[in-house]
Amino acid sequence: QVQLVESGGGLVQAGGSHRLSCAASGSIFRIRTMGWYRQAPGKQRELVARMHSTGTTNYSDSVKGRFTISRDNAKNTVYLQMSSLKPEDTAVYYCNLLDYSTLPYKDYWGQGTQVTVSS
Repeated sequence: QVQLVESGGGLVQAGGSHRLSCAASGSIFRIRTMGWYRQAPGKQRELVARMHSTGTTNYSDSVKGRFTISRDNAKNTVYLQMSSLKPEDTAVYYCNLLDYSTLPYKDYWGQGTQVTVSS
């Protein structure tokens, strides 16, 4: 089993920066993808950014150039550095780990952390 614990949510002013952290513990294998999703009220959960075990990253178009995902393998932690924040970035942010070292793939989620961007 894998546990994901997010931290860093809060209230931020538009134009500001903020960082989220997600620490993973448990049975973690090297072949995995870790990333961030978000869900705003009344909307579906959407991908924000993810990083594959190879280091390859993917970003949604809405955050490209403003958000950066990074990781610390020694700490099994992934970060989301957010800058130039906009009110539309307000959402609950969820950490995700996809373990594809074996079949079936295993999908893990954190509890979520609220980020509110005030205008």
